[in-house]
Amino acid sequence: MSDNDKAFVGSIPDIYDEYLVPLIFEATASDLARRVVSGPCTAVLETAAGSGVVTRALAPLLAAGAQYSVSDLNPPMLARAQARQPDDPRLSWHQADAQDLPFEDNSFDVVLCQFGVMFFPDKPRAYAEALRVLRPGGRFLFNVWDDIVDNEFADVVTQVAARLLADKPPRFMARTPHGHGDADQLRRDLATAGFTRIDIETVTGTSTAHKASHPAIAYVQGTPLRGEIEPQGPDMLRTVTEAATTEIARRWGNGPVSAKIQGKVVSAS
Repeated sequence: MSDNDKAFVGSIPDIYDEYLVPLIFEATASDLARRVVSGPCTAVLETAAGSGVVTRALAPLLAAGAQYSVSDLNPPMLARAQARQPDDPRLSWHQADAQDLPFEDNSFDVVLCQFGVMFFPDKPRAYAEALRVLRPGGRFLFNVWDDIVDNEFADVVTQVAARLLADKPPRFMARTPHGHGDADQLRRDLATAGFTRIDIETVTGTSTAHKASHPAIAYVQGTPLRGEIEPQGPDMLRTVTEAATTEIARRWGNGPVSAKIQGKVVSAS
C-alpha cells in the first residue's frame, strides 16, 4: 500500500459521497446495519466510517438508549459524515486510528467496519484492537471486496487507466480495495488477533448508476486512484474519465447501467 492509497483529500470526499456511495456502498451498508441489530448492540463502535453511509443506515435502527461511537482516521471524511448525519445524542464522533483505538477494554457489543480493513497497514493489530474493546461475546463485523475481476465497473476503469498510462499504470483499485479478499488470509489474520469464531460469507450484487459517466467519475475522481492519475498530465483526469465513460457505455449502454459487484462479509467473535 502506498501513502496515496489513504489520501481521501480535496474534492475526493464529496465526489466519493455523491457518486461512489450510491453506486456500491448504500446496499451493502443496509445489509451490514441489519446484521448489527440482529444481536446485542447497546454500545456500538464503527471504525473507518468514511463519509458515513453505514452510520446513516444504522443509527435509525438502534434503540433509544444505545451509544454509537463513529470513528475515522481521515478528518475530511469524518467531517463529511458528521455534516450529513442528523443531530443525535446517541452518536459521538472520533478521529481515531483503528490500530490504536482510544477506548477502554470491554466497551462495546459490536465493532463494525464497512470496506475499511483493506486500508489498515497492520491488519492483525487492528483486529486485536477490535477484540480488546469488545465485551465478552461481542461481535466484530466487517466486509471486504473480492478480486477486481468480480467487480466489473472498477475493473473496466482500471483497465482503461492502465491502457492510457501504460508507462505508469494506476493500480490503486486492484491493489487496495480489491486486494484483500482472500478468505484464508482473513481467517489467519483474525486468528492471530485472538478471534476464535470466524464466519465468512461471499455476497454478490449489482451496482447501478443512472448513466455511464457516473461510475467513471466515481472511481477516477472520487477515490485515491485520482492521486495516481493527476500527476501524469494536466488533462489526464478528464481524459481517463471520458475514456472510462466511453468504455462503460460500449459495454452496458449510456444508462442506466448495471454491473456485478462481489465481496465478503465477515463475522468474528
